[in-house]
Amino acid sequence: MALISLDDLEGFDEEQLDDDITDNPEPVGDEEQERLYNHWQAVASTHQVSVPQEMTGPIQEMTRRNQEREPVPSVTISRHEKLGEVVYEERMYPAGHWACVTKGEKLYEQSISMGFMKLMRFICKENSAGRYLGMTVPIVNNIHITEDGFTFKKDILTAYYLPAEFQANPVQPTDPDIIIVRREAFRVITRIFYGTTTEETITQQINMLWEILGATDDVHRDSYMVAVYENPGVTCRRNEIWFIRREP
Repeated sequence: MALISLDDLEGFDEEQLDDDITDNPEPVGDEEQERLYNHWQAVASTHQVSVPQEMTGPIQEMTRRNQEREPVPSVTISRHEKLGEVVYEERMYPAGHWACVTKGEKLYEQSISMGFMKLMRFICKENSAGRYLGMTVPIVNNIHITEDGFTFKKDILTAYYLPAEFQANPVQPTDPDIIIVRREAFRVITRIFYGTTTEETITQQINMLWEILGATDDVHRDSYMVAVYENPGVTCRRNEIWFIRREP
């Protein structure tokens, strides 16, 4: 596949694409739908994946409802600042149900892209409720590190927190690759970063947070989480690296 850089995407008018859809609650016409699909296809090519044509509907639905986002519940335990800037936070996430899919593609970015497309179809009506479920943020990707301490294991789990409406009685996926998991409460140390998420950029963020924290045995070294707050159609995405606290 021919690849393009993120700089090449400047020719796409992202804000106009979003405005055209979000300002109009009715389904868009064929021409606008094709333009939106081509934009996502261009972004996907930077991750060395292709967006199948059947993703056109979910892409349109999620773009149209872009402002309707429910935050995953959490409690901030502490915030560490330097010169007025937040360096990292510690948060508690309560127990809850997540829709999870695991992909083991050649590249990390391919795995998260393929996993998220499956979750998009689940969110956009491929579920037992037969309707749009609502978007929650962040989407969380679980990473496991090999024994050398540097390389990502192939399988990446991508998880979507079910909206509050479905926590007591979880909606079920029609895709057998997606499973509903109840995760117990967990604590993380988290730091914000922006841009694309690749194995290289995530490794940099992991190393940076380790330098800030110094030597500690209070967090896991063989697994991390990457929290993503923007959909793949956004060029400069907000992300967080999460270090997972060990159980006391």
